[in-house]
This record gives sequence, C-alpha cells and structure tokens, in this order.
Amino acid sequence: MANEKHRILMVSDFFYPNFGGVENHIYYLSQCLLKLGHKVVVMTHAYGSRSGVRYMTNGLKVYYVPWRPFLMQNTLPTFYGTLPIVRTILIREKISLVHGHQAFSTLCHEALMHARTMGYKVVFTDHSLYGFADVGSIHMNKVLQFTLADVSQAICVSHTSKENTVLRSGLPPDKVFVIPNAVDTAMFKPAPERLQSKEIVIVVLSRLVYRKGADLLVEVIPEVCQLCPNVRFIVGGDGPKRVRLEEMREKHSLQDRVEMLGAVPHARVQSVLISGHIFLNSSLTEAFCIAILEAASCGLLTVSTRVGGVPEVLPEDMVVLAEPDPGDMVQAIKKAIYLLPKIDPQVMHERMKKLYSWHDVARRTEIVYDRALRCSNQNLLERLSRYLSCGAWAGKLFFLVMIIDFLLWRLLQLLQPEEDIDVVPEYIASHHGDREMPQTLNKFESL
Repeated sequence: MANEKHRILMVSDFFYPNFGGVENHIYYLSQCLLKLGHKVVVMTHAYGSRSGVRYMTNGLKVYYVPWRPFLMQNTLPTFYGTLPIVRTILIREKISLVHGHQAFSTLCHEALMHARTMGYKVVFTDHSLYGFADVGSIHMNKVLQFTLADVSQAICVSHTSKENTVLRSGLPPDKVFVIPNAVDTAMFKPAPERLQSKEIVIVVLSRLVYRKGADLLVEVIPEVCQLCPNVRFIVGGDGPKRVRLEEMREKHSLQDRVEMLGAVPHARVQSVLISGHIFLNSSLTEAFCIAILEAASCGLLTVSTRVGGVPEVLPEDMVVLAEPDPGDMVQAIKKAIYLLPKIDPQVMHERMKKLYSWHDVARRTEIVYDRALRCSNQNLLERLSRYLSCGAWAGKLFFLVMIIDFLLWRLLQLLQPEEDIDVVPEYIASHHGDREMPQTLNKFESL
C-alpha cells in the first residue's frame, strides 16, 4: 500500500486566484504530490469569470465549479446541492481519496460528507484555531464535529492546532497527524546585498482584520516611531481595519514613516520583504503562520505575538516573541533592533531550506493517505451511530442529514448510472522546456 499511487481530489473554497496560506498550501502540496507520481485534481468555486476546468503548472487540473462565493470567499451552504457535481467529478477522475481543507470552507464540508456517503476515504486538514466561547466558534465547532465524525484521518499544521481540533471535534487523537506548512525557498530569497542599517525598516504583511491584530498595530506603531527615530514601517495588506491605520497615521503625522501599500499580490511579497530588516506579526490567534516562514526565508528577523502555534514555527534565535499587548510588543521590537547586527540573511535562508520543505510535507501527507486507505470500510448503520453520538439534538439532526444524503445518492445512481458518466482520458505528460503540459485536454462538459 505504501508504494501505491493515489488519485486525490483536493477540495476547498480557498484556491487561486485568491491568495492566502490555505491557497498556497493546496497548490504547493499538489505540485509535490504530482512529482511523486500521484494524480491530483483540485475542486473549488468559480472566481468571477473563471469557471470550468483549468490546467496549472505540471498539468494540475482545477475544477472551478459554477458556484459563486457568498461570504468571505465561501459558497452558500446547500447541504445537497453539490452532490451531483461532486459525484460526477469523483467518477470522471476515478478518484480514490478526497482531501478537504479549512474548517471554514462550506464546499469542503459538503464534499467530504458526499464522499463518505459514496464510500470514499476522506482526509481533512485544519488550518485555523477557533475558540469555544463566542457564538460563531460554537456553531463552527458543531459543524466540524459533524464533518469529522466520519473522517478517515485528519491533519493539523501545528501541535497547538491538533489540541484545538481534538477538543473542538471530539476526534480521537491517534487519528490526527501534525504536518507543518512549508515555504518555497526558491521564491523567497534574501536581497543580494545586505541592506544598510542606518534606517531600520519594519515590514507588516497581513490582512488588516481584528484576528490579525490590526488594532494592536494602531497602538504599537506610534510608540515605536516615538522611541526610535530611525525606524520606518511598510504595511502591506487590506481589510476593514485599514481605516484605523490610516487614521492613526494622520493623527500622529507619520505619513513619511508609515507606508501603506494596500493589497500586495503574492508575486510581489518577496520584493516587499527584502526591503525590510524586521518582520512584524501581530496576530491574536494563529495555527501556524506561513508569512513568518516567508519572512525568515528572506532573511528578516521576526517579531511576533506568542499565540497559537507561532512558538513552534521558528528556532528561538530567529524570532522574538511577545504577548499580544502593545507595551510588550514595543519592548520586543526594541530587542529585535538590538539583535539585528547579529543576523545574517543568507545564513538564515540556508537554515530555512533545511527546516521547511514542501517535498517533506508531501511525503508525510503520503503516509497519512496510506493510513486512510487502510481504514476499514463501515456500513451505513455503523456510520450513522457515530453521528448519533454527536449530541442529544445535534446527533439526531446529523443522523437525518446523512440519511437524506444517502437516499439522494441512491436516486442519482438510478437517474444517472456510473456507466453514463464519461471517464476522463489519462494524459501523458510531455516536457516543453521546464514545464510539463498535458497532451490530452478534455472539454469541460456540463456536470
């Protein structure tokens, strides 16, 4: 089983052309799995006019299904609306395993539910941390409990994230694996020449939202500018909290010392990072934080809040941690400025090459896939009993949802037998320069 080549369907609402940690994770993991000889297909929702089937580097096939985002790049929950299209893709591509990403993705939850109904093995990767007290987290945790009640294996990006997921979902800890994110060190390289240190440039690259600690930045930046006259800030990112940062800049007359870049395309992230000395992350909650890896790979010393899985990401001499408190963060930045002369960007980059590799992530994920496929097949009654154990009321609701899903699947089998669904012809990858392109490109048929 260990040498068996898998046929994987990656599912998430979050994928290119949208940019973020989950999107990068799915893309780089898929590329490395393709190089290991597995077949990988991605399923996500349509982005604007991008609908249908697209091919990416090395023949990575992406289904942009004709669903429009409803809230924060998520599709509207339909429960059963995605069943016909998920079933068709699974049969067309002869998929053996479904891998869903991100607890907040509606499409992920629905695809995993349908895949289990049809008897496919499923793996889930959780990329975020959630609380237990606020209304949003309570609802999200119940949804996660429903999805993970019948999942084959789960992956978390840090040990803190694993503890959080196990507590939220009630999943047995032996079913949850910790596989960290990685960084493309070929893309994120330090500047060829070391920056002069007369002026210290602190870079912030983040969505400007509450969870990412944008409110902390509003208090920290003016204080640092007052204490250290040779410090300048570059802030990249957009979001609802951008207005507060703009107001802070006006109030303290810091227009010449705080540069607001707005949204930064991923292709430009490296060029922004290498223009600074220190990377500042002010997140209030974080499962892992790929941005810290990208900054360290570019040779920047990181200052970050000590939250979630962040302390697990870098060795102690590559990061200065602080409590999510303005005073503590200012002290951490002062400490980082003092440490800067000892930092060699090229040495830091070489260390990151050894610490984090997407090929290593892919090989470890391969082991999880092997374990998932070795899981015993359970009949409908055994699976339904697991849903019933999810709570007095919730268990009965989950039980009913799965019964209806099973009946709809049986109805689809009668209306559209598997033999009537065309199987996609296999392509042979041919080399054109450094890029592999599929020789057989099938049309996007109505699903």
